Amino acid sequence: MDLYIAAIDPTDQPTLDAAYRIAATAEAMDAPDLPPLCRRRFEAPLRHPMPGIDTRWSVAHLDGLPVGWVRINLHLLDNTENASIELVVDPAHRRRGVGRALFTHARELLREAGCKRVVGSAVAALPGAGGPGELGGKAPGGPGGEAPGDLGGEAPAELGGELAGAAFATALGAKAALVDVRRRLDVATLDRRQLAALLADARSTAAGYRTVRWRDLPPEEYLADVAHLEGRLLADAPMGDLEWEPEQVDAERIRGIERALDARGVRRYSVAAVHEASGRLVGWSLLSLAANTTRHAWQQITIVEPAHRGHRLGLLCKAENLKHTLAYEPELQAIDTYNAAANSHMIAINEQLGFRPAAGSTEWQLTI
Repeated sequence: MDLYIAAIDPTDQPTLDAAYRIAATAEAMDAPDLPPLCRRRFEAPLRHPMPGIDTRWSVAHLDGLPVGWVRINLHLLDNTENASIELVVDPAHRRRGVGRALFTHARELLREAGCKRVVGSAVAALPGAGGPGELGGKAPGGPGGEAPGDLGGEAPAELGGELAGAAFATALGAKAALVDVRRRLDVATLDRRQLAALLADARSTAAGYRTVRWRDLPPEEYLADVAHLEGRLLADAPMGDLEWEPEQVDAERIRGIERALDARGVRRYSVAAVHEASGRLVGWSLLSLAANTTRHAWQQITIVEPAHRGHRLGLLCKAENLKHTLAYEPELQAIDTYNAAANSHMIAINEQLGFRPAAGSTEWQLTI
């Protein structure tokens, strides 16, 4: 068996094609209810990285055939001792040492870069059923980041696909640091009367605030406020045992994030709350769709400035943005979102809107 690992060449289209097929096959096994992996989004980190992210991407070849890959994201602006990782092995070539070889390769790169810890995610059982974007949660490609890292690889066959990533992470010595739950809203079952009633109630409680809407890039007048809210995300979200510090975000960084999302073809819809007395934008909710789908969206950020909580601004922004998005995306059928299992406040809002548990996920952290 001849196994070698090499950095990916952005001009090597056959290897990129193989890496995409591996990722798409693995994701279809782990999350069959999600739409096919977006090719444009998958390749974007090579040519259009997020601001402050240095991506190192390597492919494993077994007897000359690409059979797996690992992608590490080094953080250059914040959390510079941390890295995030995605590691995927072709399901047809697992349990042959490919995953361990890829991780050994990645660990050497991380050590050379001075990283002290690495974080990745793996599919898990729903909490209480046999066994991390939005404040307290995550979603692929949200502002400031890429898709959650995946720890695939080797696992005993009897564990099945659902727990393979967890078994692999445990074997590496990683610790489960944060439990997340993915919830889904089936748009066909959306109670429009209930949505209107929730909106009316939220508006009555939000006296002194007005909402603004936009698509894609935030209006220039609100960029600084959006940057402030984006920077608060990790300070306010339940982080479990993850050692991850809040980010310092400014308007220029937001512009860079938006350019990267445009390059990925991500369509974004936002509703925000403005405090009328000060003119400041103090609440914000974001929904996004990948370039390859009109039927599926991710509920991403929902956040309210702490001094302005208690006015139902989170519900107001989220419910109004749901209507906003549906007006532009009439074929939309499903919306998914991640929440930390401990984030009871945001979970309660989501469940009012009709989101229901669909899958579990765990963030794993490993000291290098």
